[in-house]
Order: sequence, then C-alpha cells, then structure tokens
Amino acid sequence: MHVLLETERLILRRFTAEDADLLFGLHNDPDVMQYINAGAPVSRQEVQGELSHFMSFYDRFDGYGFWAAVEKQSRRFIGWFHFRPGEGAGPLEPELGYRLHKFAWNQGYATEGSRALIDMGFERQGVERVTAETMAVHHSSRRVMEKAGLRLHRHFKTEWPVPIPGDEHGDVEYTLDRAQWASTRTQTE
Repeated sequence: MHVLLETERLILRRFTAEDADLLFGLHNDPDVMQYINAGAPVSRQEVQGELSHFMSFYDRFDGYGFWAAVEKQSRRFIGWFHFRPGEGAGPLEPELGYRLHKFAWNQGYATEGSRALIDMGFERQGVERVTAETMAVHHSSRRVMEKAGLRLHRHFKTEWPVPIPGDEHGDVEYTLDRAQWASTRTQTE
C-alpha cells in the first residue's frame, strides 16, 4: 500500500485497480453525487475510466493526484481527496477536492484530510496557492473549505453538463496562498 499521508484518523493512499468496487459504491450514492451529476447512476465503465484517470497522476506528478481515504481504526474506505494541478494551472497551484461517503459526513474527516494535504503542499512541495471550487449552494463543502483555511475568492458561473438544482446560483472558488497559510500557522503555534 503506497501511503501519501496519515493523519490522526485517516490514511490517504494511492488508488489501485482493486478499488473499482469501492469507487463504484461511492459514485452511485445519489446523495453523495447530488452536486456532481444530480445523483444519476454511474456505470462500471465510467468508474473504471475515472479510476484510470485517478491513477494516471501518480507517475506524472509526485505527491499529487487522487487519494483513497481510509479510516485508520476500522480500515474502512470513506471516500477520496484530490490534490492536483488545476485546469490551466501548474504544480504550484493545486486544486483541492474531496468526496466522502454519507457515513463519514459531519465528523471532521473532510477538514482533517484537506488540512493535511494543504500543509503537505506548502511544507514539502513548494506550493504557492491552493484552490477549491464548489456550487454556491453546496454549503457543507464551502464550510469544509473555510475550516481548512481557504477564503472565498470569487463567484463565477459554470455550465454544467447535467442540470443540477441550485446551479442557477453559480459557483464559488476558495483560495489559500502561502502567506495566508503561514500566518495561520504562526497564530496556532
């Protein structure tokens, strides 16, 4: 098992081909996928394509990609995080993302994993700025971004391939740059 990070309660490890069923279960929960594809079913073929895409990052970018999140105590797969160069951005401006099973919601796992990835990026990878995006109406995801230290940067409008309730309110981008991160670290030490 290739582990990227361990936190107090989580192991973030590389995905493997054997994780297809875990990913299929996560991506076929309508509540989990509400803000992604309006909860529509995802085929095994689509999941296999996503898994291949996830795994393709490991050889291209050291320390970046999609990471299976496993609860340390139970060894249960709870979802995934991504920390990877955003579209049109270089490796010093990665995008943060996460998708967790419902049973893991409201337990601080998304914040814990996000903070660990952000800290790793600034401490070990020379990151200059971290970004994250979500729908404006996705208040739970926005709260995770805020708790992880990111700040609202802008509102924008994206055309979704599938109409999703609330997409008429647009999207939001949160960011955290190196100076902001360093100042929050100094305040907590």
